[in-house]
Amino acid sequence: MDNTMWLANHTGGADFFLLGLFSQSKHPALLCVAIFVIFLMALTGNAILILLIHSNAHLHTPMYFFFSQLSLMDMMYIFVTVPKMLMDQVMGAKSISVPGCGIQMFLYLTLVGSEFFLLAAMACDRYMAICHLLHYPVLMNHRVCLLLATGCWFLGSVDGFMLTPITMTFPFCRSRKIHHFFCEVPAVMKLSCSDTSLIETLIYLCCVLMFLTPVTVISSSYSFILLSIHRMNSAEGRKKAFTTCFSHMNVVILFYGAAIYTYMIPSSYHTPEKDMVVSFLYSILTPVLNPLIYSLRNKIVTGALKKMLNVEPAFQETIK
Repeated sequence: MDNTMWLANHTGGADFFLLGLFSQSKHPALLCVAIFVIFLMALTGNAILILLIHSNAHLHTPMYFFFSQLSLMDMMYIFVTVPKMLMDQVMGAKSISVPGCGIQMFLYLTLVGSEFFLLAAMACDRYMAICHLLHYPVLMNHRVCLLLATGCWFLGSVDGFMLTPITMTFPFCRSRKIHHFFCEVPAVMKLSCSDTSLIETLIYLCCVLMFLTPVTVISSSYSFILLSIHRMNSAEGRKKAFTTCFSHMNVVILFYGAAIYTYMIPSSYHTPEKDMVVSFLYSILTPVLNPLIYSLRNKIVTGALKKMLNVEPAFQETIK
């Protein structure tokens, strides 16, 4: 009998329950509408950016190729979390099956891990474009860009394949209520009844290695870029280079800062409320901000958008 009870408590037969953002809100309906609007904005903005980059010949450059990859990742990982959260709120359900939780965790880890490395590849591209302008077309040809993008996706999937099985094979004999809006590793691990300190240390070391390489590449690239900008004779060239790099650094700081808090800060400093706010920043808000940061402040992209929408001819006809 005791063995039967032990198995019942430790097996993954029962569903998890995602308590989510709405349980913490005084106005859940308003929050649901706001998140739905943000979700639509993220999908629309990123889809338009991908369409523009692939349809306009002027945007067939390494920088915009990486932008399209970033938009694809953003679209995919906001799809991993938000539709499930919104549907649960509308339908009044909160459960997620154990396999469903594992799949969501794997996809999320893969996409976020891929974005870590993609941001490093983008920094490397900017370094080549500014510091080695004459050799840039050769150093960053289409084949190199494809290899870099493929490497980013592969390394992200390694992260997913490593952390998901480790987390989902823990015995869960406590409450099945996950204090989060999706199956994130730290939130799920809190439900385990076994000692997770060793695994938490291993995850910490894994995250250090995952962060160390991209951060080193980004820091080195921007250090050389700033030196090159400082040496530029053209004030317009300095402004253009600095604006591009500043936009990229905003995304890097927001994304890496939130991820470091989630996976590298000791659990004693975490609360469910803080964890959900931080996850909201880089899993829901970042996909909305990326197209705005990389497109609206970019004259080439806005020009391509106007051309696609046929704004200029319509405007000229109105004047006549």
